[in-house]
Amino acid sequence: MATVAEAAAQEILPRFRNLGVGGISEKTSAIDVVTQADLLAEKHITAALKARFPDALIVGEEAYEADKSVVPALADAELAFVIDPVDGTFNFASGSPLFGTILAVVAKGETIAGIIHDSVLGDTVTAIRGAGAYLRRRGGQVSRLAVAPVVPLSQMAGLISWLYLDEPDRSRISTNMAKIRMPFSLNCSAYEYWLIASGRIHFIGHARLMPWDHLAGVLIHQEAGGFAAKFDGTPYLPAETTGGIILAPDEESWRMIRREIIG
Repeated sequence: MATVAEAAAQEILPRFRNLGVGGISEKTSAIDVVTQADLLAEKHITAALKARFPDALIVGEEAYEADKSVVPALADAELAFVIDPVDGTFNFASGSPLFGTILAVVAKGETIAGIIHDSVLGDTVTAIRGAGAYLRRRGGQVSRLAVAPVVPLSQMAGLISWLYLDEPDRSRISTNMAKIRMPFSLNCSAYEYWLIASGRIHFIGHARLMPWDHLAGVLIHQEAGGFAAKFDGTPYLPAETTGGIILAPDEESWRMIRREIIG
């Protein structure tokens, strides 16, 4: 946790709303970007982890661009760390404070710990499998997290990210979101998982499952009492990148969202 906070303080915050010429570049499109903060924060965290765990597999979002074999390797790795140095990079590059750093720990194909750090506020959400999920404030206060109570679909607040959905799924799901009380979008998994694990919203859904976006958050949500499964009802595993996922307060709510929203 200290390493993640150090990377935020040294590499991310000094560049927030302060990216110089060449500090941002496109990856695949104008909304898929990378900044100096992403690259340097990932390098900082990777070096610290390698120093302490030299034999561990390190899966960084930015390093993945150079070696895509690291994601399938998560299925069998004895110990692995999965890093999203700046989740919500588009927000970060646009000057919005809705971004964070995500770190997941995987052992023998199972996520065993997760960290989501808010660089701006200094708060950190953590979970260890079987030990609950907690919010740790910058000032030292600690509180246990719990998902929202079960409510009817019409009273739910939630989001489905349809950025990577193809038609007709994209239009159908966006139309079905009118059935809930408050649909919204943050473009930041770090904040989405904090909101759902702390009971502020009821559900989230994603079609693409890159491990740095979801492994830590899914574990944190489950440790806060929630239910998660892929669109087909099967468990989400670390090496998977397709099949979609829904997170909800309980299994019955999950089934309702799958039926009424995903269709």
